[in-house]
Amino acid sequence: MKFRILCIGKLKERFYTDAVNEFKKRISRFAEVEIVELADEKAPEKLSPAELMLVKQSECRRILDRLQDGETVIALDINGKQLSSTELANKLSHYMLEGRSRLAFIIGGSNGLSDEVLNRADFRLSFSKLTFSHQVFRVMLMEQLYRAFKIINNEPYHK
Repeated sequence: MKFRILCIGKLKERFYTDAVNEFKKRISRFAEVEIVELADEKAPEKLSPAELMLVKQSECRRILDRLQDGETVIALDINGKQLSSTELANKLSHYMLEGRSRLAFIIGGSNGLSDEVLNRADFRLSFSKLTFSHQVFRVMLMEQLYRAFKIINNEPYHK
């Protein structure tokens, strides 16, 4: 199985990159993980609705341009379906059984994802109704992917 994580923004702090790299190393026993960092759109703090739409469209165009044919797309969306860790593991296992061996997880920028990206997604996943920075969220996603593989393979993992 191959995962691609397409995300708007770069990790700048070393402690985030160290955490992501540690989980990437752990996941490598089970799957290949590629992280694709895409530039965020420079914009002022306060945007008009029209400006907000343009920023989201620009960032999301970068995401859509990087999606590959045959990838199952999972958009990380606050309004998506919330799953337990076991349910996420079951979903990934189900994808594998269906022959969907290439998954793309999409992490949007601070303004979220455009409707075009959300409509392109095969599944919308929410970790919580809370809002997280993209740096923290990337670590959380990597940890949950690692946890899912441990569950799938009936291997112990701390709770």
